[in-house]
Formats: sequence, structure tokens, C-alpha cells
Amino acid sequence: MRKAMNKQLDFIFRRRSVRLFTDQPVSDGHITDMLQAGMSAPSARARDPWRFVVTRQRRDLDAMRTILPYGAMLKDAAAAFLVCGDITQAHEKLESFMLQDVSACVENMLLAASALGLGACWLGVHPRRERIEGLRDYFKLPEHIVPVAGIAVGHPATVPEKRTRYRQESVLINR
Repeated sequence: MRKAMNKQLDFIFRRRSVRLFTDQPVSDGHITDMLQAGMSAPSARARDPWRFVVTRQRRDLDAMRTILPYGAMLKDAAAAFLVCGDITQAHEKLESFMLQDVSACVENMLLAASALGLGACWLGVHPRRERIEGLRDYFKLPEHIVPVAGIAVGHPATVPEKRTRYRQESVLINR
């Protein structure tokens, strides 16, 4: 017997990868809300190594779509974030800490989008060298700023059904 999903966590269960968007713009307030949520993530030694490129420019969205092989949804996205890490700010300047911190940030941003009624999709960048270099070159990022993930965002054309992928067999208790 499967336990019902906790309604207080609906914004998490509603978080799904959205790839179809309406042409409605995303407000400045919602962009800021997502950035604030991202920057509320935990960070090793509170180093906060995350850095962001935010764009609504069609030429930038199209360039990202060209660089990211699974970025087709950027064609209709209202905006995108390129979430990067500053390796000089990461705890002990270690890539693994930077990646954990930035990943927590990205997940907070995706959850914020869900809570705000927006659709979003995480676009993998790191560790693909051609994607990192392509985005670094396009956005003219210095060497110490590492593109980690993209986020396509917009108003969803359809609202996916909420879900959990909970599997009891993935859980070990006391061992």
C-alpha cells in the first residue's frame, strides 16, 4: 500500500521538467524570486560560489539551444538562467564542493518555479567540456567561472501531473 503524497509538499511533487511554454513573459519579480530561492541553498562553509547569467534575449536563448544538445525547449522559453560556479570561491577551491553547492542552488530555483506556477527544465552542462567551453565563450565568462547548468523557464503550455518516484526498495533503515 502506497502512502498518499503530503499536500504540504505539493510544490515539490508538481516540480516536473517542462518543455512546452506559452508566449507569456516571465516577470522581473519571478526572476528575482527564483534567484533569491537559489541563493538560499546550503553551501559548504557558506562560500556561496554560485554566479548567474540571466537572459530573455532571443539570440542568447537560441545560442544556448545550439550549444546544448537537449535544449530544444529554449526555442519557446521566456527566459533562461545559466547557473555557474566560481571555483575561486568554492570551499577549498574544490570542484566537488562547487558542484554540490551549485546543484543545491539549481534545485531551489526549480522548486521556486514550481511554487510560482512557472515551468522550468534543468539543462545539463557540466561535465561536458564542449558545453562548458561553448557557453563560456558565448557569454565571455572568465576561466574561473564554470558553467554548471542551464534552466529554461516560462509559463507552462500544459501542467504535468504531480508525482513522486518514491521506491521503498531504495531505502535502507538502520543499515
